[in-house]
Amino acid sequence: MTDILLIQPPIRDFYATAKRSLPYGLACIAASLIQLGFSVEIIDGLATSKSRNIPLPVEMGYLSEFYGSPDLSPFALFHQYKHFGYSFEHIGKLAKASGAFLIGISSLFTAYSPEALQTARAVKACYPSCKIVIGGHHPTALPEAVMACSAIDYGFRGEGEVSLSILASILKTDKSPSDALLSTVPGLVFRKSDASLHVSEPVWMGDLNEAPLPAMHLVRSQYYRRGKSGASVIVASRGCPMTCTYCSLGKNSETPYRRKKFEGVIREMAHAIDTSHAGFIDFEDENLSLDRSWFMALLSAIQTRFPELRPELRAMNGLFPASLDRDMILAMKAAGFKTLNLSLGTTSAAQLKRFHRPNMQSAFENALELAERGGLNAVGYIIVAAPFQNPMDAVEDLLYLASLRTLAGVSVFYPSPGSVDYDLAGRLGILPEHLSLMRSSALPLSHTTSRIESVTLVRLGRLLNFMKALTDQGIDFEMEAQGDSNKSPSLENRQEAGIRLLHMFLSDGRIRGITPDGRIYEHQVSLDLTRRFREGLRSIKIKGVTG
Repeated sequence: MTDILLIQPPIRDFYATAKRSLPYGLACIAASLIQLGFSVEIIDGLATSKSRNIPLPVEMGYLSEFYGSPDLSPFALFHQYKHFGYSFEHIGKLAKASGAFLIGISSLFTAYSPEALQTARAVKACYPSCKIVIGGHHPTALPEAVMACSAIDYGFRGEGEVSLSILASILKTDKSPSDALLSTVPGLVFRKSDASLHVSEPVWMGDLNEAPLPAMHLVRSQYYRRGKSGASVIVASRGCPMTCTYCSLGKNSETPYRRKKFEGVIREMAHAIDTSHAGFIDFEDENLSLDRSWFMALLSAIQTRFPELRPELRAMNGLFPASLDRDMILAMKAAGFKTLNLSLGTTSAAQLKRFHRPNMQSAFENALELAERGGLNAVGYIIVAAPFQNPMDAVEDLLYLASLRTLAGVSVFYPSPGSVDYDLAGRLGILPEHLSLMRSSALPLSHTTSRIESVTLVRLGRLLNFMKALTDQGIDFEMEAQGDSNKSPSLENRQEAGIRLLHMFLSDGRIRGITPDGRIYEHQVSLDLTRRFREGLRSIKIKGVTG
């Protein structure tokens, strides 16, 4: 019998990214519980290749206009909505079989909170006697929303390592603790005996260095393999000292900024290599490179500690370009970095002021130049469709990226609970009615950027990256070439089919897709944006990514 069961729920979306879904937080919480003598298991509802097509949720019906037809072109977006992972019923049965008296469910992202709550309902239906606690960013930011679900007994605000063990100790000896006793648990949310809600302030770890190594042996590492080697995640710091308005983990939020000693990070890397045979490690920090002396010491220690069995490293949450210099980028390459994920945001001065971010162009270009010299690739990320953001400014951002040696990453803005911009969207009355819409793929806002403009910008980003790939291959495409829309392309060569569609776009500014039977059709796009992009390309020499 297990004392405590921790669950990562399945998700429902158009896509799932395995390398970003490893349940690192649950492994950290499990380690703290094990250290205090509890037996713990983790059910990872995503650690399976199982998926199935499901109907588009009613609240997302408007997306059929944009994603309704399948597209086999190389710059396709989404089409089929899916359930990724185990069924809720299967997880409920596994939970009952565990015999755990306390079951913790992770709810990190608000957009996926319906799946977390459905997991709780399935578990409670199969195992009525268990107690269920839900934690993560979503219940931290919106505790009342999760406690509206009757299957949830408790919520946690903040970091579970601090006090989940306190709750577990109470429940192990008292199945019906008093309100007074429960109120002593830091960060806890619960229904009091008078049916009112007790909501504690979030609780945070004081010193990250005191935490034990994550219990990665409880994670199905085989599922998270990358090629022939394992993959893992490390968080070397929590929170962020910056004040970007769209972020729910920065200085404007309740999350304090803390960082581990680099020696502890090295131990965790060694642990990941030993337990998961990790050949790829992603640092999920909000801003890994902000403290230069700490980061340089870490990079040097990585080279010393792992002279041969050195995994590939990434920082997929994005690096702050102004924090990077020549010596740092060279040290990153020597430590195992092959790609820089760079946060640009936008080139618009007005939007940067709204985002409370400095202008990054000079630092961004310098980082790209240094990356090229060091033989590193790069991805430059922009944000589109934020409140008051001009969609034409986003087109200029794409044209800017077209001229530089980097892939274009287009992130559609969504209001993240706990951020300054979430509150702004609330005051403007533009928050989506459903929590499930708080994601980029749902094109959640229609403010100064309409949804058709949002999806157009994403498609332009895909099309731009296709052109960059052709450039890297030395394939010359004529900017004024005409496409024959009456002739079906061959789907045997996806690239050649894409080139045909590209020629058609460059001719008339319309973005097209290809159905499985070879039929060419037009996507719903903003012609004002596509034609400005097409015109801008005429005065730009497009650069690839690898050369």
